[in-house]
Amino acid sequence: MLYSYESTPANCLVEMDEEPPRPLNDAALDVALQLALLLGARPVDEVEVMRKMVVDGSNTSGFQRTALIATGGSLDVGGRRHAIETICLEEDAARRMSNSVDGVTYRLDRLGIPLIEIATAPDITGGVEAREVAEEIGALLRATGRVRRGIGTIREDLNVSIEGGARIEIKGVQELRRIEEYVDREVARQETLLAVRDQLVQQRASAPAPLVLDLTELLDTVASGPTAGAKRKGNLVRALALPGFADRLRSAPGSEERLGRELADQARASGLGGLLHSDELPGHGLGPADVERIRSAMALNERDAFVLVVDRSPERAEAALRRVGARAAAALEGIPGETRDPLPDGRTRYSRPLPGRDRMYPETDVPPVPITREHLTRLRASLPERPAEQRARLLRSYPLPEEIVRQLVALGEVESLETLVRRGRSPGLVARLLTQDLPAALAARTMEPDASLPLETADALLAAAEAGRFSKEGIPSVLAALFAGAPSVEAALEKAGLGGPRVDDLDAVADRVVRANATLVRERGDAAFSPLMGDVMREVRGRRDGKEIAEALRRSIARLRAEPAA
Repeated sequence: MLYSYESTPANCLVEMDEEPPRPLNDAALDVALQLALLLGARPVDEVEVMRKMVVDGSNTSGFQRTALIATGGSLDVGGRRHAIETICLEEDAARRMSNSVDGVTYRLDRLGIPLIEIATAPDITGGVEAREVAEEIGALLRATGRVRRGIGTIREDLNVSIEGGARIEIKGVQELRRIEEYVDREVARQETLLAVRDQLVQQRASAPAPLVLDLTELLDTVASGPTAGAKRKGNLVRALALPGFADRLRSAPGSEERLGRELADQARASGLGGLLHSDELPGHGLGPADVERIRSAMALNERDAFVLVVDRSPERAEAALRRVGARAAAALEGIPGETRDPLPDGRTRYSRPLPGRDRMYPETDVPPVPITREHLTRLRASLPERPAEQRARLLRSYPLPEEIVRQLVALGEVESLETLVRRGRSPGLVARLLTQDLPAALAARTMEPDASLPLETADALLAAAEAGRFSKEGIPSVLAALFAGAPSVEAALEKAGLGGPRVDDLDAVADRVVRANATLVRERGDAAFSPLMGDVMREVRGRRDGKEIAEALRRSIARLRAEPAA
């Protein structure tokens, strides 16, 4: 596999593995130790840096530097105490930019950034609980005021197993809200594969023989689909028999998971686009007669299945089928432990085998750092407020719902809330901006992780809304204009079409719209409200609150209906 690296102006010779590393970052070490103290963990006497081997090209040196900071500790969430096994400080990997048959390209802008790794004990029992624990850990990290913000800055590696299954690591989940889905779908995947194993045993399936057949000539007349014109295009069609696997590669009733997808993942991991299996045929350009010819050439009976791959390289095609055969053999035993990548739709895909435990050795280029009692005493004196304490104080101090307070703490926006409220802004409006409008605007613009709204700009925006310049429904439009380059709130108001005067006579606007649609109102009565609401909203253009607009429109409809018909 060829690995390519893109450097940026921020990179130095260390990231390019052309120069020895620097000592541990003092500020990063302090944050890790603070977190250990907040979790009640036991810091080590001396921090020793280790090298952890990586084989996916994400580190130019071939290893990741990591250091154990503390052990033990616990976290209380929802009335349950969850154990914390270890807290480590390590360096981030390079960012994968592209992945193809020709190789992988990484960007070095993230390589070497300090990461804090917190490992929980295996005492989390489901997806909901996993999300809640991850949220509390994220809130604790943000309470330090020293971590980067945004999607991807706090990432979760989810280790999931069920009785009879295996440990599966879902690597690098970036969205907190998706944790529950990833965990629950992995549980369903393992349950399905265990059921498939039992069915294969009943069918007396056996491990595939390492015999790969060339079917390029046999399928040369196929007119469409992946195998069409393979010979003419310079491709080869290779096949592997799966004895006793018939009807076990497709999805089980009521399940989206299937063994066929597991086999296809192995083909993709070898550089192919995927594979075809007999449970999905006829189809994909292969008719019943083609399937029968394949079965005859491979000497298969009705209990057997087969897979096909198409590729230009015979070595790559045969290597892919060897991996497919090994995965099919593993299906007879159960579920192999592996690392999987999270996909946007909530599923996961095979990435690589689980790494072994014996892949760490001492880093000789970075000196150890003793942790003194005086150092820990100094850090204890400046520990931040814990998330639970923040939530309790906010609920006492502000008229905000508990769920909104929870979101403010989870997002690390407590200081912003309190600063803006001290400046005279409404707690409810500030909370809406920080928990709803601002995150949505940042996500829509796919901003960089540290992107946010300067406090002065947020204050000016809220002041304009509270002064009646526009309604709270107009805040998303103003934010969109700001993130699109508007230099000030005033400029953003103009760009969003909210720069005109406030609409004071709302009843006059509503009356004009209603009388222009008098026939509709008389025919449909109150049912005319919905189609006319949009017309009024377009005229008011976000300058008045939606509730006020609705009330004015209902009054206008009632007045017209009360008049005698002409």
